[in-house]
Amino acid sequence: MTDVGIVLPSSGAGDSGRYGVVAAAGLAEELAFDSIWASDHLAFHTGMLEPVTVLAAAAAVTERVGLGTGVLLAALRNPAWTAKQLASLQVLSGDRILLGIGVGGENPAEWAAAGVPVWQRGLRTDALLGALPALLGGRPARLPAPWEAEVPALAPTGAMPPVWIGGRSAAAIERAARHGDGWLGLWFDPDRFAVRRDALHARAGALGRPEPQAGVIVFVHVDDRDPEHARAEAARFLDVQYGGAAAGARRHLVAGTSAEVAKALAAFTSAGADLLVLLPAAADYPKQYRRLAALVAEEPLVRGRGL
Repeated sequence: MTDVGIVLPSSGAGDSGRYGVVAAAGLAEELAFDSIWASDHLAFHTGMLEPVTVLAAAAAVTERVGLGTGVLLAALRNPAWTAKQLASLQVLSGDRILLGIGVGGENPAEWAAAGVPVWQRGLRTDALLGALPALLGGRPARLPAPWEAEVPALAPTGAMPPVWIGGRSAAAIERAARHGDGWLGLWFDPDRFAVRRDALHARAGALGRPEPQAGVIVFVHVDDRDPEHARAEAARFLDVQYGGAAAGARRHLVAGTSAEVAKALAAFTSAGADLLVLLPAAADYPKQYRRLAALVAEEPLVRGRGL
């Protein structure tokens, strides 16, 4: 059955200035979403809260829901400190992390600000992925280039979380096949998603690894009373959120009536999605949470029941 997660308003809900992540986390758990997710950028078109901090706040007001980084730009960070943060969050949350990791790179200014060459983002991501099981398991680890450093055993330890590799490229599929428990796509239609999913499973099989799960982040906006307004508001949200890249996001926007949105989400389920992460393209996140929760509850095909 397909799990359904929801993105928290950690980017200020499309520049509305509302970062109601604590209330949103509690509401998401009350509405029975499987997971809640926080995005990551050091600097972006809108203000964005740091995701591990966001999920720590969310963990304090929830008990069951998974806590996803969607996705962590790990290459911007020191691996030892990243492991320390993740272990701390695992301890405090009761091992609820879903660790989404991606390479990013679309905003060179944030890489320059962190002192990290953009061209090293894949190298640094792979180094962290290789060292993380030891670091979270309380074992010493050696960090390869560009750090060339020995990390002592860290404590306290946290369980190694499921790793979801984010991205659209062939390199992301390769990384997910080698390191991931899952792959999390963005800006896909169901047909292209299915092609990438099949490639992921084929590559994992060639490597002798279990098939990773496949998930997709979907921009959504539900409004049964005024679907045209929903589409217009959602487009404005994406313009603010993504700036010059908004055209790509708008091509994959799912907005309209409950029936229209349910049909679009069910198409991803039919294409083999194990996880849907819904990102409300709206300023009013709580309203969208309630509409989406009702839609998921009423439409069994969205969760893959009855296929």
